[in-house]
Amino acid sequence: MSLKTALIYSEDFIRFDYGAEHPFKGERYLLAYELMAAYGLTKLPGAEIRNCRPVGEEALLTFHTPDYLARLREFSAASEPRADFRFGLGDLENPVFHGLYDWACLGAAGTVEAARLVAEEGYDIAFNPAGGWHHAHSGKAAGFSYLNDAVIAINRLLANGKRVAYLDIDAHHGDGVQEAFYATDRVLTISLHEMGINFFPGSGFEYETGTGKGKGYSVNVPLLAYTDDALFMKAFDEVAFPLIAAFDPDVLVTQIGADAFRTDPLTRLEITTHSYSYILRKLKALQIPWVAAGGGGYDNINVARAWTIAWAIMNMVDLPPRLPASFRRLISGLGFPHRMLLDAMHWAADDDRNRALDAVEKSIAAIRKTVFPVIIGGSSGHYGQASRQ
Repeated sequence: MSLKTALIYSEDFIRFDYGAEHPFKGERYLLAYELMAAYGLTKLPGAEIRNCRPVGEEALLTFHTPDYLARLREFSAASEPRADFRFGLGDLENPVFHGLYDWACLGAAGTVEAARLVAEEGYDIAFNPAGGWHHAHSGKAAGFSYLNDAVIAINRLLANGKRVAYLDIDAHHGDGVQEAFYATDRVLTISLHEMGINFFPGSGFEYETGTGKGKGYSVNVPLLAYTDDALFMKAFDEVAFPLIAAFDPDVLVTQIGADAFRTDPLTRLEITTHSYSYILRKLKALQIPWVAAGGGGYDNINVARAWTIAWAIMNMVDLPPRLPASFRRLISGLGFPHRMLLDAMHWAADDDRNRALDAVEKSIAAIRKTVFPVIIGGSSGHYGQASRQ
């Protein structure tokens, strides 16, 4: 089957810098693109490399407040460091730097362009690695995120009459996206993430299921530290996949961060490319028009590997398990010793795994009781079809 896919990429993705001590490094975008190129994934038939179109303030205002955008622009133009903690700007987490507004708009523009290509130009899949800033709130930066590209893109899809399912597999709860659509039944938000007890952003529990018309349309699977590949796949198979299938969206939007990997320095989940690839293949099999955004990931080689795997799956390309020699030479010069694209399936230590298994089973049971009757209807033991309202 022929596919029409687009990878959103700009050399400007690596032009901005959060600072030497900040865990986010723009270098990850270049490494991901170089690995894709080394595998020949940037020259596939039916796949295009597209730049971002500018995103206007009108689009940003579909979620963000005017006073927040004004302060973001003001600080972006300043030559000296600024801070306004009311807006979450200027602390160690969300630094202010010259050109900040342009940088934030670039990520938002990429995801909006991906949504436009899928909804308005008939692309099957569009992937913006520089998106996925799911912590940005309507009037406040948070979690390295200044503009919530997913919300802005989904709002464009809604304006075009689309129903959207949003799946977030980043290690952190997609709180900003949940906030935006907590009271609507036109967007189903699902987040698989590390549990918010003593972990940023401190939200995303099973009881956060929406309000008003949106009751039952916000879904959270909080995972204990040391959740491994098998448990991550279990959460996806028993919650996310049946709910997405039953909701039957016009467009699937995903945040596919790579910070749930076991070697990420900021998180405590223990997945590998094994479960990551499995989930992406299952999503591809749904054959729903698909908008994908990057997200977290603070081990740069993990990010490069994950997003290369994602782009290959989106284009139905099987990759050899070893990294190409040209890429190995490139990263060796940067101090990275990695040789393999694919990891073996990982099992956590027995005690850790048993605790994580108990937690995920309790979460699944709670979701089947509260959410499944809303989305699937009737018995939770079969897949139904959500009514279109």
